Amino acid sequence: METLPHAPVLAQAPVLARFGHAISDPTRARILLALAAAPAYPSDLADAWGVSRQNMSNHLTCLRGCGLVVAVPDGRRNRYELVDGRLGSAITDLIGVVLAVDPACCAPDGRCLA
Repeated sequence: METLPHAPVLAQAPVLARFGHAISDPTRARILLALAAAPAYPSDLADAWGVSRQNMSNHLTCLRGCGLVVAVPDGRRNRYELVDGRLGSAITDLIGVVLAVDPACCAPDGRCLA
């Protein structure tokens, strides 16, 4: 039986956990999907989705803290984009994966019931 390399797994687990935290909120997931398509301004995202600008700012701060997005100064505004273009491809690939969901474990809104 082959053993798993523990050092790389231990180093990579926090990265995956941060990503999981980032996408655990529907608004943050929508932000990542939008930014995978094109950079955007926080006010435009907030207005398009009917959320407060403060709420949008909080979500973008979380995504910046998770290392997934960056703010790019653009005159007097900041435009947000994914930190790495490969992240957009990874998000698209992740969406393409068909998941078998056990209704006894997951609520329709994505909450884990277990």
